[in-house]
Amino acid sequence: VRLAQSGGGLAQAGGSLRLSCAVSGDTDTMNSVKWFRQIDGKKRDLVGTMTTFGFENIEDFVKGRFSISTDNAKNTFYLQMNRLKPEDTAVYYCSAVDSFGVSLGWGQGSQVTVPA
Repeated sequence: VRLAQSGGGLAQAGGSLRLSCAVSGDTDTMNSVKWFRQIDGKKRDLVGTMTTFGFENIEDFVKGRFSISTDNAKNTFYLQMNRLKPEDTAVYYCSAVDSFGVSLGWGQGSQVTVPA
C-alpha cells in the first residue's frame, strides 16, 4: 500500500489547513486510515481514524476542530484542521491500517506550522 500526502504548510492561529492522503496499491486488507502527528520528534500521537465503512473518530484533544473525510472515487482521505493553534504545529502522517491494527504503510509526512 502506498500513501502520498499533500497539503500542510504555514497557517495563522485561528486559520485552517487541509491535508490529503492518497492511497494506492493493494488495499484489499485495509480497514481504516489513521492520522497521526509528531511534535518535536516525540512519539506519534493518534489524531483520528476513518474506516473504509465511513466511520470517523476524532481524538478528544482536537475534537470539534479537526475532521476526516474521504473521496472514495479518488481513494483519498482528508484531514481538515480548523481553528488552528500554535500547539498544533507538528508533522502529520497518515497510515493505512488493517483490521488487526497493523500498519500497511505510511505517508511521507506533512509539516504544519502555526506560529504563536
